[in-house]
Amino acid sequence: MAEQSYASVTRGSRTGELPSLLGSLGIRRGGVLMVHAALSGTGTAPGPVRDALLDALGRDGTLIVPAFTPENSDTSRAYRTAVAGLSEKEAERYRATVQPFDPGSTGCPTMGALAECVRSTTGAVRSAHPQTSLAGLGPRAGELLGRHPLSSHLGRLSPMRRLYAADAQILLLRVGFEVCSAFHYAEYLARPLTDYLLRPRPARRTYRCVMGREGNWVEYRDLVLDDSDFGAIGSRLPGGLLREASWASKKVTLCGIRDVVSHARTEMTRYRQPLA
Repeated sequence: MAEQSYASVTRGSRTGELPSLLGSLGIRRGGVLMVHAALSGTGTAPGPVRDALLDALGRDGTLIVPAFTPENSDTSRAYRTAVAGLSEKEAERYRATVQPFDPGSTGCPTMGALAECVRSTTGAVRSAHPQTSLAGLGPRAGELLGRHPLSSHLGRLSPMRRLYAADAQILLLRVGFEVCSAFHYAEYLARPLTDYLLRPRPARRTYRCVMGREGNWVEYRDLVLDDSDFGAIGSRLPGGLLREASWASKKVTLCGIRDVVSHARTEMTRYRQPLA
């Protein structure tokens, strides 16, 4: 997609116009499409949106959504709120009752209605990471999401690498690049130019989540992920790499994962500080 110039496409906000809008954007039939979406305020249930996306992809296409569960962490806002004001013993009792991540049943409420709809659709595949899983429908979902080790949230061993290899498209449906999770993959690839020859290791941290059984907290180390500049990085993407529309009064953007990762990697390498 890097060499394709996209023109702007504008359509109305009525639900019935979504299929024609998706067709006009240039979604590849038979391709892989990762979608981030916000349906609040559209008056549209997630099921018809899921179906419109699958129709645009055709029967050989594969739909992927983020099914993240950041609340499965003792540093999450949800956990901190739950233990706020509790005594040490009360917090320990609560900690012992936190439910484990189950790819087949754990919801992804913070990812929005479309992601939850796709995740819970019969036949959906979900990767096994307890905090940054992806879910998908279509013939390539199993291949793309089949392996997701703890120590690679969205890095070289994760499904994001396989989406990159598959030259997936990304659809931002009424959301901005602030939530573009492919930019996290760029974080794993970036190196500061000033220290490139020294190949510094990116900063890492310890994560803790619950797996297997109630209260079974598991530790692992991975990259420190930072999405605070994703909006700014996205705003500097060359317009020729994007195809834009509007639906329900908000922007819709289609782009290629290789284009946005390459752009984000360059941006991060230029201005993010060397990491210890």
